[in-house]
Amino acid sequence: MKIELNEQDLLKGLAENDRNAVETIYKEYFKMVQSLVLSNNGNGDDAKDIFQEGMVVLYEKSNSPDFTLHCQLKTYLYSVCRRLWLKRLQQMNRFPNIMDSAVDTVSVEEDLDIHDQKSLELDNLEKSVGSLGEPCKGILEAYYFEKKNMQEIADHFGYTNAENAKNQKYKCLMRLKKIYFAQLKKDHNDE
Repeated sequence: MKIELNEQDLLKGLAENDRNAVETIYKEYFKMVQSLVLSNNGNGDDAKDIFQEGMVVLYEKSNSPDFTLHCQLKTYLYSVCRRLWLKRLQQMNRFPNIMDSAVDTVSVEEDLDIHDQKSLELDNLEKSVGSLGEPCKGILEAYYFEKKNMQEIADHFGYTNAENAKNQKYKCLMRLKKIYFAQLKKDHNDE
């Protein structure tokens, strides 16, 4: 399905509130928008909000008789969501006064290429973390995602002190790095 989505059918389905069209758009494009928001001072809830707002814009456009899509649906939705996110950042004063110049400077295609590369790297990282195993996976998640300090990690995982937990975290990172680069090499050789 990823090879060639019939974008006109998706737009028509969206205009007609076809559940399959809406689900397909979410499935195909949400991660792209999530990556954009997460890499630009946002969180998961922000990504969901921005994607939903982008879907509303797309829905309204798909119901307009004079709307014609002149680029890929992916490109259109990404640029709409990017603009919405930049506007929100500006409103929250996290990105003051440079929104317009930033939007005009980087082309959407260039931005998408960067996004695609980051998305591939993120997918490889997810695969690598998935194959890491315990306790490494749990330690790294506790430290990087749950923002626990080394003493909390030591207590939770049964290490005698924070220094031992820190040493184990380092070993886990080295193991993750080895798995990640082996995966990258494998993917590169498969091309």
